[in-house]
Amino acid sequence: MCIYDYTLTGAKGEEILMKNYEGKVLLVVNTATGCGFTPQYRDLEEMYEAFHDQGLEIIDVPCNQFAGQTPGTDEEIHEFCTLKYNTQFPQMKKSDVNGENQLPLFAYLKSQKGFEGFGHGPAALAMGVMLKKIDKNYKNNPDIKWNFTKFVVTREGEVAARFEPTADMKQVRACVESLL
Repeated sequence: MCIYDYTLTGAKGEEILMKNYEGKVLLVVNTATGCGFTPQYRDLEEMYEAFHDQGLEIIDVPCNQFAGQTPGTDEEIHEFCTLKYNTQFPQMKKSDVNGENQLPLFAYLKSQKGFEGFGHGPAALAMGVMLKKIDKNYKNNPDIKWNFTKFVVTREGEVAARFEPTADMKQVRACVESLL
């Protein structure tokens, strides 16, 4: 299997074939509307506006698995994102990214790039402390740890990088830019 073998469901219930994104650089991210990392939508939209014409696509998958930080319907989530952050990139149906009901695409992405840590700094330290209370073994599994985990995929469909929510968005942008 490769990334182009998967499908997603759009926010309005339409089937989205990942094969439609072949030849594009992809940034796949699980998002939330009520999270401390939600302002990253601003950075994502800036990247989309700067690089979409060069072949960047952002795949936004809202997820409510982390402290219930994505309440509401798909329509309410979309309205929040477009009004508050003027997002223009495609938003998918709210879905699970871990566990029994996880999207197969996320199982694939995690199999290609596992968890490598939160990096350094106060946010990284705080995430580690919080997750240790939830799962003492969190460092040793590839699961998505929190909202705004990002996967960067090359034009050839290879998963090039995984960025945890604590990563500096300038690093994410540099990675994307290097693949365009």
